[in-house]
Amino acid sequence: MHYIFVINGRSDYAHIVEDVRKQLEPLDVKHTMYVTTGIGDATRYTRVYCDLHSNEEVCFVACGGTGTINEVASGIVGETNKSMAILGYGYTNDFLKNFPGYDFQSIEKILKGEVKKIDILKVNDNYAINVCNFGFDSIVASEANYLVEIKKSKPYERGIFRAIIAGRFNRIKVVADGKALNRRRLLSCCLANGKYVGGQFLCTPKAEIDDGLIDICLLKPMTLTSFLRLIKPYQSGEHIQPQYARKVVYTKAKHVDIISKNIIKVVIDGELLPGTRFSVDLLPQAVQLRLPGTIDN
Repeated sequence: MHYIFVINGRSDYAHIVEDVRKQLEPLDVKHTMYVTTGIGDATRYTRVYCDLHSNEEVCFVACGGTGTINEVASGIVGETNKSMAILGYGYTNDFLKNFPGYDFQSIEKILKGEVKKIDILKVNDNYAINVCNFGFDSIVASEANYLVEIKKSKPYERGIFRAIIAGRFNRIKVVADGKALNRRRLLSCCLANGKYVGGQFLCTPKAEIDDGLIDICLLKPMTLTSFLRLIKPYQSGEHIQPQYARKVVYTKAKHVDIISKNIIKVVIDGELLPGTRFSVDLLPQAVQLRLPGTIDN
């Protein structure tokens, strides 16, 4: 087995290279280290490598946060003798929360791990291994990214404030397996393979990464008071309880259409994708994930 460590090349992740080297030093394993050069580079690298080495058994180890995990997974979709593993870094790493108890910090445990086939979402020509979300969430992300670019303080907090003012009544229609889930407006919507988004929100508590279905959580437009009251239940996953049924639609589907007259942005594992129509499918067991051993063993 050839292990290729695909390392997020952002300057604030520079320590990852040294950590990987230190862990590999006592281990006898065939390996390569590749440091990415920008957004999308991990996907480009893994796809090219797969094309040039179609018969080689390779495990690509994504070293970074949810974005790096997404890019590596996107590069090996449908590959039969290529798998991926994860060395977890990053600020939130929502995807890893689907595997409580597993040790995503140890290369040694990755080498002893077992492969599990998992699903992935296809959003137009892109992939989401964890969550695709839009509406209020994408307005927060878009505003925060802009504020980071112009070097304003507290970009995420300011993004939330902007979304509260201008992002609670979004003209977006969601159709799941041919059935419209709303009329003309929504507050927010998550299409999920995993359970968590935003570092702390259990948006789709019934989601399973290998059940062949997209979990959908749609929040209807609501007053500011109702929205503020829903935040705590949304964090804990209790928003799908019957008492919130008038404000929350929760269902599962194999195909979802997102339709908007105006250009909107959807968030795909943290990255923003603009458009007016998005076709979302669930590709069952399309990615081979090498799970490490548990923290206790």
